[in-house]
Amino acid sequence: MKKAFLFGAMILGALATKAQSQDTFKPYQPTDLRLPSVPLIVSDPYFSVWSPYNELNEGTTRHWTNDEKPMQGFLRVDGQTYCFMGADRDRYETIIPMANEEAWTARYSREKQAEGWQENNFNDSKWAEGKAAFGSEDLSNVRTRWSNENSDLYVRRTINIDAKDLNEDLALIYSHDDVFEIYINGTKVASTGEIWREGVTLKLDSKLKKLLKPGKNIIAAHCHNTTGGAYTDFGIFKIKKADAYGIKQATQKSVDVLATSSYYTFTCGPVELDLVFTAPMLIDDYDLLSAPANYISYQVRSTDGQAHNVQLMLTASPLMAVNKGDQPTISSIIEKKGTKYACTGTIEQPILAKTGDGICIDWGYFYLPAINGDVAIASENALKSSFVKKGNMPASQQNVTAQNENKMPSLAYCHNFGTTKQASSYAIMGYDEIWDIEYFYKRYKGYWAHEGSVTIFDMIDRLNREYSGIMKRCRQLDKQIYDDGMKAGNKQYAEILSGSYRHVIAAHKLFRDDEGNLLFFSKENNSNGCVNTVDLTYPEAPLFLCYNPELQKGMMTSIFEYSYTGRWTKPFAAHDLGQYPKANKQVYGGDMPLEEAGNMLTLAAMICKLDGNTSYVNKYWDIITTWADYLSENGQDPSNQLCTDDFAGHWAHNANLSVKAIMGVAAYAEMARLKGLNDVADKYMARAKEMATIWERDAREDDHYRLAFDRKDTWSQKYNMVWDKLWNLNLFPNGAMERDMKYYLTKQNKYGLPLDVRRDYTKSDWIMWTAAMAKDKKTFLKFVDPLYKYINETESRVPISDWHDTKTGIMTGFKARSVIGGYWMKVLADKLQEQ
Repeated sequence: MKKAFLFGAMILGALATKAQSQDTFKPYQPTDLRLPSVPLIVSDPYFSVWSPYNELNEGTTRHWTNDEKPMQGFLRVDGQTYCFMGADRDRYETIIPMANEEAWTARYSREKQAEGWQENNFNDSKWAEGKAAFGSEDLSNVRTRWSNENSDLYVRRTINIDAKDLNEDLALIYSHDDVFEIYINGTKVASTGEIWREGVTLKLDSKLKKLLKPGKNIIAAHCHNTTGGAYTDFGIFKIKKADAYGIKQATQKSVDVLATSSYYTFTCGPVELDLVFTAPMLIDDYDLLSAPANYISYQVRSTDGQAHNVQLMLTASPLMAVNKGDQPTISSIIEKKGTKYACTGTIEQPILAKTGDGICIDWGYFYLPAINGDVAIASENALKSSFVKKGNMPASQQNVTAQNENKMPSLAYCHNFGTTKQASSYAIMGYDEIWDIEYFYKRYKGYWAHEGSVTIFDMIDRLNREYSGIMKRCRQLDKQIYDDGMKAGNKQYAEILSGSYRHVIAAHKLFRDDEGNLLFFSKENNSNGCVNTVDLTYPEAPLFLCYNPELQKGMMTSIFEYSYTGRWTKPFAAHDLGQYPKANKQVYGGDMPLEEAGNMLTLAAMICKLDGNTSYVNKYWDIITTWADYLSENGQDPSNQLCTDDFAGHWAHNANLSVKAIMGVAAYAEMARLKGLNDVADKYMARAKEMATIWERDAREDDHYRLAFDRKDTWSQKYNMVWDKLWNLNLFPNGAMERDMKYYLTKQNKYGLPLDVRRDYTKSDWIMWTAAMAKDKKTFLKFVDPLYKYINETESRVPISDWHDTKTGIMTGFKARSVIGGYWMKVLADKLQEQ
């Protein structure tokens, strides 16, 4: 089976011209899907800015972690200024400091407390005294250690507040890990579930502010650490509102999200503004796929037939380049290759120093070039005042240092259209991480940099020179993704795929190692931050198998090399390579033998089928033989092994895990056949069929199949069985697939099919794998409709959460993860049938 359906051949070469066509501002197709968070500027797990609102000017733009990465946009029309992007951020003046400003002292206890511990008259004299923050030693500003799993911390902090401060707008800001509750003078003002958050801001309304009194007050907090890191810190701050300057809100008319671009249209008085955010993530062009820069295209159009005087300004905060707002930054104006840039970064520059999840980059530099306009650095107020009054920017400051976010300037780009009825242009934003990834203890830059021979300034210059051609190619990819969704499903499915493409790609980093291997590393966002987790590589695979299997190889090669080089010696595949951005060795605490070996073999077989040969795996043949034997020997009735779906605890005898093992054995047989080892192929395929026959007998329970062989009255999605359909093997007898599919339709809730009998939550990537086993399009769409409804209606305003409650539509956990590449499974199945 040759990869005849690959996308690469259809994309035309870039045109070296800056001319814009009207197609730039008109989406290939309008979309109705309201994404819970819209991608704006996305490149990789670090350079990633989203709008989690219905309207672009409804709130602050954010990183997928929810950290603020503020960008604002203003259009001035005949002297009246309108805000079309972002929102004014409140500034905070310290009244009662947090641990980043002062090692504040409090009484604390780690013993379980009876009710009343939070009251002002409680006697805490026997409690210990410690300095904040309280928590794990590896977390910032911790001075009193507390990290035991399944343990509690009680803190009572005495504070003094001046009467004059009570006349101000106040906020309580707190950080916690995990379950948390906080009290003001004995009254609970906030509580959380099992989650960790930094810098949560609770604005004190008139009722809450009355809890405070002049003089002595008690702030009490209780935090329960379930597992992993622990943390407690809090303070009180005065809210300093931003000056309004008479700026009006632009009226958003529409938003349409396609694969590479997000399209907005606004009304700004007698002028309409079209705004397009484009990530040039062309799946066959590795330079552009990995380019750390995005376009913001803009067009103004008169709606009354008259010419109008129009200026546009975009601003960005140095928060774009920090992990936390208390990190000192420096912002500068520089000139490279004849172009002026506003740039910003931390003073410290801790390159590749931080690993794990829930963090933002604090090394490297954010760049805003003066392409098609001018750039400046100034205070937010100075920029707004000058733009509102004169339509331009004040004289730029050159080198501005700031100790924290309350002192930071803004970086600004301004374009003066003059008097016009219609005109258009574009801006570019970029980020150079300096070093992007560490792999087996060697540092690498992204693919685009070509081992350092291409600079960020070279890349931005290319994006500028080839703007028109690149935008045309992006539009072609938008069309391809949308049309494939329409052909495989319907408009809803096409919109789901269109809204997911950048989400998936931006969770990766592309580079080449010293051996010339193309490596495509994923980050396990909002989980544990691992690099190339195999049970993420597996569910996200359909997108890459559809359009560029070389990228799928790029995720798998490093796992093969981990074993081939002797760094990993177990008879099954590793779980991961480390914590992003360091890929040096597995860091996950437990192995997933059947899970990861089955994943790797199945994906390897699919790649070999697309290539029509086994060239990719020949080097690793002894390794995959060992893994296949492990699956054959241990996969029929799995022991108490961890698998990817064990959110409710792992059960032995897992039937879906057994299916994975069976398909892994069959995958090895398929590769052996392609390799010309017919005797080996016959042996392993016979074993796979034997295992499948036993499976069908042991898992059967009337009209469906069990979650675990020994658990009556249970069921689960058997999504691993989809490969039996895709490869036309017919391993599982007695209509097993059709029987379970019919049963699933009786178990769907408003927002989708639960993962299994134990909970109402689901994994939406697996739903789409399961749906691809449907006998026809009509049945397939019965699974698509609830998923569309979930994405469209969820209250969880984050880049699509793949783990959600099927009754409430609220995220259970996870966001911005690459696994939703699994939404393409039906497209892959259809393309394979066409061969």
